[in-house]
Amino acid sequence: MAEFLETSAGIALLVTAQCLALVAFVMISLLFLVYGDRKIWAAVQMRRGPNVVGVFGLLQTVADALKYVVKEVVIPAGADRPVFLLAPLTSFVLAMIAWAVIPFNDGWVLSNINVAILYVFAVSSLEVYGVIMGGWASNSKYPFLGSLRSAAQMISYEVSIGLIIIGVILSTGSMNFGDIVRAQDGNYGFFSWYWLPHFPMVFLFFISALAETNRPPFDLPEAESELVAGYQVEYSATPFLLFMAGEYIAIFLMCALMSLLFFGGWLSPIPGVPDGVLWMIGKMAFFFFLFSMVKAITPRYRYDQLMRLGWKVFLPFSLAWVVIVAFLAKFEAFGGAYARWALGG
Repeated sequence: MAEFLETSAGIALLVTAQCLALVAFVMISLLFLVYGDRKIWAAVQMRRGPNVVGVFGLLQTVADALKYVVKEVVIPAGADRPVFLLAPLTSFVLAMIAWAVIPFNDGWVLSNINVAILYVFAVSSLEVYGVIMGGWASNSKYPFLGSLRSAAQMISYEVSIGLIIIGVILSTGSMNFGDIVRAQDGNYGFFSWYWLPHFPMVFLFFISALAETNRPPFDLPEAESELVAGYQVEYSATPFLLFMAGEYIAIFLMCALMSLLFFGGWLSPIPGVPDGVLWMIGKMAFFFFLFSMVKAITPRYRYDQLMRLGWKVFLPFSLAWVVIVAFLAKFEAFGGAYARWALGG
């Protein structure tokens, strides 16, 4: 068996199996994320949420997915049919392939490349094309306006996220997620992680992630009072399901990035307690809980407020932070907390 895995066919089979395992994990997680999102929202509003289909309503997400799959795909008259159908597929596939460089444990990564952060940025930047294609191909003014708003919003906050991550790269000296996590492996457990030296950027990254993924209070492309459901207005059945799945997968990816960049990834918060994949999954689940709570308790921003926050507050602040971190790393201030080029602190 070992000899077969060293052949071209064996390597191809192994890579295919790893890809399928990653897809299975993300898709199964998606079922529980949607269920958890609805349950948390229901609890805040003092109602039950899904509780009929399956034990505790656990199969409600499966039932909803089946409903979308068996419904008829309605394509508006005058729509650009190929682009209309390609748009949700683009959003879903791009959201999925970004997971190829996300490590869940030391060495547990599909593609351990040295420019993993650049890869994630390249893929996530392309996701805006799915939104633009969906709005334009619908041949309707409301979806097109919604897609333009979404594109402007996503591009605006990608700039802030990029500058925030540059600070982490300066501290680590690497763009590999595994190196970033290992640089946070110190003697102080939770207090060795990057959330402490990069404390202000944790909040900026979290808020920018909300805006980047069109989550409340920044779900302006789907503002019901103005644009109905934004670029998704004309979509139904499976194409609509792909859009929603892509959105939740992108949200879960942001949870993974927060865990890796600022909260030690698979590292244990308590010195002496073994590290492992369960810590990584637990942190991702916690950040998704925060995403859901924000959705439940915050009112929606106006669009001018959203853009002003991104360009006049987050952009200057994150840019200034890059300069500050560069100086602190250069002179190895605070015991080298900002200069961990020797991995491990």
